[in-house]
Amino acid sequence: MIKLDILSDPICPWCYIGKTHLDRALEQVPDHPFTIEWHPFQLNPDMPSEGMDRREYLERKFGGKDGAVRVYGQIGQHAEDMGLDMDLGAIQRTPSTINAHRLIHWAGIEGKQTFVVMALFKAYFKEGRDISDIDVLADIADAGDMDAAVVRKLLASDSDVKEISDRDAHSRSMGVNSVPTFIVANQHAVPGAQQPEMWLKVIEELKAQITEQS
Repeated sequence: MIKLDILSDPICPWCYIGKTHLDRALEQVPDHPFTIEWHPFQLNPDMPSEGMDRREYLERKFGGKDGAVRVYGQIGQHAEDMGLDMDLGAIQRTPSTINAHRLIHWAGIEGKQTFVVMALFKAYFKEGRDISDIDVLADIADAGDMDAAVVRKLLASDSDVKEISDRDAHSRSMGVNSVPTFIVANQHAVPGAQQPEMWLKVIEELKAQITEQS
């Protein structure tokens, strides 16, 4: 198998779009060579724990109301064109994602990482839920057959906060400045929400390499 590391933030719409594109490619090649691991990258590492009003956040980030409307209009249109259901208007607050990344980390230990990541994307982009909230995260953990009581206890502590922050900082020190970023075989960085056709080409090349080496 070939490692595919994905640096992502569950409040990044292009991360959701990019993973959906990847999934559509993987569905066409059930014997693909990838084993996937998710890694933390916070779009807003300095976001207060209580988050902030969504409209205020977007207007600050994109230089006012017009900029926010333009950027998120493009995102919404792209999602619609690819048949990805997003309800961007349902999102009331932009959360801190440190707790969501902690849950993703713990899910990885139990081999349930991708389920939890996709559940976080859907909770945020389809349901407008606050994915910094312990109740929401415990629900997602429970749906993924994790022990919700243990997750609640861990989230109420500072367990692995420093590890997540350190891993985020390490990625930045290695030159990652946007997500999604996909790293193939610990060698090739593929930035952005690439189309399924690109992934199909990568998979074809990798499978050919594996055949030559066997």
